Amino acid sequence: MYYYISGVLVATETGAAVIDNHGVAYRMTASATTLARLSSKMNENVRLFTYLHVYQDGLELFGFFNQEELSAFRLLIAVSGVGPKAAMAILSQMTAEQLSVAVATGDAKAIARAPGVGQKTAARIILELKDKLAGQIGSDAQDSGGAPDTGASSALSEALNALMVLGYSRAQSAAALRGVDPGLTVEQMIPLALKKLS
Repeated sequence: MYYYISGVLVATETGAAVIDNHGVAYRMTASATTLARLSSKMNENVRLFTYLHVYQDGLELFGFFNQEELSAFRLLIAVSGVGPKAAMAILSQMTAEQLSVAVATGDAKAIARAPGVGQKTAARIILELKDKLAGQIGSDAQDSGGAPDTGASSALSEALNALMVLGYSRAQSAAALRGVDPGLTVEQMIPLALKKLS
């Protein structure tokens, strides 16, 4: 329904930001990560990408600082047993980039650090998101011309998967990783690739 909302940031509170758009104030549930990025922008024009969640007894509008965080949220709530509250807890504990690395490397402990998210839930997130990646890799295989030889570097392969967790296609991810030093760690590769993609 809403792609993003832009306007003047008029208030922040625990777990939420309020944007005034032409006299209408929108209160959006936001992660600690997004709120930290907004902390220096009070009374300035900002833009948050949005997700409208429909409950049985109401609506809740979520706001995200960038599209990567929104994509991560969508992926998380699609995992069985993970609702918006748990997804926001995870995205308050780690950035979308860090989540994608955790999924790609199977780091359940990092995900389980989020309040209310146990080891079993973290393991399910990794399992289901990796399964989704496997399906996406198969469906996008014909579009991956010119992809880097990910077989030459497990870190490159993990970085490719991590970018796909963020919602990029295999072809986009491969193009962004082309030319990246295969000797770097996954954590070093992801920011370099995201700069190219942005």
